[in-house]
Amino acid sequence: MDYPNDQHPAAPVRSGIPEHGRIPKYYAVKARISALVDELGEGGLLPTERDLSERYEVARETVRQAIRELVLEGRLRRQGRGTVVAGPKLEQPLSLASYTEGVRRQGRTPGRNLVTLDRFPCPEALAAETGLTRGEPVWHLERVLLADDERVGLESTYVSVARIPRLDADFDPDSSFYAYLHQQGIAFGDAAERIETVLATPREALLIGTPPALPMLLIHRVSRDTDGQPLERVRTLFRGDRFSFTTHLSG
Repeated sequence: MDYPNDQHPAAPVRSGIPEHGRIPKYYAVKARISALVDELGEGGLLPTERDLSERYEVARETVRQAIRELVLEGRLRRQGRGTVVAGPKLEQPLSLASYTEGVRRQGRTPGRNLVTLDRFPCPEALAAETGLTRGEPVWHLERVLLADDERVGLESTYVSVARIPRLDADFDPDSSFYAYLHQQGIAFGDAAERIETVLATPREALLIGTPPALPMLLIHRVSRDTDGQPLERVRTLFRGDRFSFTTHLSG
């Protein structure tokens, strides 16, 4: 049988078109541009807003809104003065694995740009969250995350200076922090993790190279070693248009 608006009930995702079939004009245009995106393939250049408005017989603002949503969803990306089809999102596992491992599994080259590495007395809020002692020296390591030289996130790590006193001397900021801990004979035991959706601050958006209105996935992680002692507190922002997260559940 035929289903309204091609929304077969067995489709993996129903597109949000209500059963009565009345939808905003921009959404209908978005669906048509989305089909065009599939035809063009990764890296394909999208026609101009003017060409699309003439093709679909709608106002340019209608086309602009449709494209804006597809950019936010990660289907399209801006390139120079044009818009091209984006590649698939990076899948990051929710596990005690490093960012480096997750990116390499997908055939991409991970990297990091150091923003800051400094030390300061542990504030009360950080001590309460991690179990560290208030006032003890802690490192703050902040780095921009890269995938094939594309800026995709921002990571802030807090760790006790007593655990790794030579971090500023021995650690390569472009490398995996977890691999460095392993070299120091430190093993992860468990971690508590929380994920939420946020907007980047103006400073964070500038560092990542995104507009402040782009949704971000924010992960908070507090890790402990195999003896149950505090190890690290990490706050990582991932671009919502470039990342998805996966995990395996069992009963």
